[in-house]
Amino acid sequence: MDARAIIAQVRKGQTPTQADLSQFAHGLASGAVSDAQAGAFAMAVCLNGLSDAGRVALTAAMRDSGDVLSWDLPGPVVDKHSTGGVGDCVSLILAPMLAACGVFVPMISGRGLGHTGGTLDKLEAVPGVNTDVSEARLRAVVSDVGCAIVGATGRIAPADRRLYAVRDMTATVESVVLITTSILSKKLAAGLDALVLDVKFGSGAFMKTEAEARALAQALVQTARGAGCPAIAVLSDMNQPLAPSLGNATELAICMEILSGAPEAAPRLVTLALALGCEALGLAGWPEEKARAALEQTLADGTAMDRFARMIAALGGPPDMDQDWRTHLPKAPVIVAVKAPAGGHIAAIDGEALGLAVVALGGGRQKEGDRIDPAVGLTDVLNLGECVSAGDTLAFVHARNDDTAKAACDAVAAAMTIGAAPQDAPLILDRIT
Repeated sequence: MDARAIIAQVRKGQTPTQADLSQFAHGLASGAVSDAQAGAFAMAVCLNGLSDAGRVALTAAMRDSGDVLSWDLPGPVVDKHSTGGVGDCVSLILAPMLAACGVFVPMISGRGLGHTGGTLDKLEAVPGVNTDVSEARLRAVVSDVGCAIVGATGRIAPADRRLYAVRDMTATVESVVLITTSILSKKLAAGLDALVLDVKFGSGAFMKTEAEARALAQALVQTARGAGCPAIAVLSDMNQPLAPSLGNATELAICMEILSGAPEAAPRLVTLALALGCEALGLAGWPEEKARAALEQTLADGTAMDRFARMIAALGGPPDMDQDWRTHLPKAPVIVAVKAPAGGHIAAIDGEALGLAVVALGGGRQKEGDRIDPAVGLTDVLNLGECVSAGDTLAFVHARNDDTAKAACDAVAAAMTIGAAPQDAPLILDRIT
């Protein structure tokens, strides 16, 4: 392999052959491709893109740079991926709901990134839970429980791990091609029969506009299908938090209320989870009406909670999460209400600012290696359009001390605009098939 020749092709707007891209991906994984070459490749792709066939070839090459799982289970193997947003804890309720319907969900998830929380960080708010498991343990939990939410092992898509780190240092994170290959190389390495994608746009998402989200959704679906995995995407609105809580233990508490049979705790969250679940079961051959009824039943009869509690125990957590979950979640010592400075309606919410307020409290990482405080965050965040009077509570800040609580209160107040009522916007804008 001549890495320089491959980079030169992309720099000229040409797409290397499938064999060349495969060799380059294996060079990333083995170290044969240098950091300088990896950075040059990322910049060339960011500037010039790849053809549709090249995007599929690079995704498959990065998937195949490490272990690719295969399954022999009595049901379909399906997963869901979200591009991230504030208050987005869908995975924590959807995976056990699908498992309770007989679908197997090996969900390889990530940690907090920027202003958005990480599914693994939320799970690990439960004492004892360890999401860094071996392939053998992942297989055992999925086979026994039906779902496992874990981190990628070092042998899953190692080329992506290398290229992602270089992208972060070379200002090439936003490339649709590289985002697509990064997401799908890890997901497809899990050996899925089908994949549902939740692509978000708005103030609390990475993609701020519908056009950006639509382009990414189309690239993800086309590439996944081109690589042999049936996929569908939905475009969902993230101009306000999906759940009324932001943080790790705070979001997990909302999920536990829903799994306990109280969907009213976060109606938008449940609505999106049901929609994504119907898409997942639809890819597995279920009629939509049957799928929705089955998913709703898992929340009503406690079977989703049972799967979640068994997963928590299998990952090292307490064995009674379904019975006594409130005692297991950490609580912040300082809780302060954020007061509305004037009357009116919640006209706009800067979701990114809310997410960054949680990061500043210690609920996210400001640099790699930072320890997360699982107890801090926000709760009871008002929705867009709600009417308030001066002095009403906009949200509660959960903090470690008075100083960080004060700073978070100021940030939350600044992130919520009070004025005329906004127009209603649909939670799900479109399906990309």
